[in-house]
Amino acid sequence: MTPIMSKSDAAALVIAAKTRKGLSWTEIADALDAPRVWCVAALLGQHPMSEAQAERACALLDLDAAVGESLRLQPARGIDPALLSDPTIYRFQEALAVYGPAIKELIHEEFGDGIMSAINFKVDVRRREDPDGDRVVVTFDGKFLDYRW
Repeated sequence: MTPIMSKSDAAALVIAAKTRKGLSWTEIADALDAPRVWCVAALLGQHPMSEAQAERACALLDLDAAVGESLRLQPARGIDPALLSDPTIYRFQEALAVYGPAIKELIHEEFGDGIMSAINFKVDVRRREDPDGDRVVVTFDGKFLDYRW
């Protein structure tokens, strides 16, 4: 019996297939009838896919059942520490380091004692045209969870 393919190996095959087929992440998400950011995260190993989703993804990308098996696994969520120095990822860390305390204060002022869920959560990335250069708009949409005793 062979071991199940790692999520990182499956992600590498997904990215290679996406590139070779000339597909965009939006086209893949649309074909899978899944939210774009969730779909990309799942294909990169951060969410488990249902059997039907994994089968559709593998059919679309011409990947074998071993990749689909990996896509269905429960992930160990997080990021490879080596990726933390990637400029795009680092800018998010920097933004949260600078604005995180202010965001926390505003959440507490508006909602009370609690947190924004990252489980009951949606995220979106879009482009907004601007005369000074296009803007990246990232929306985090999480359910408020109040602390209860």
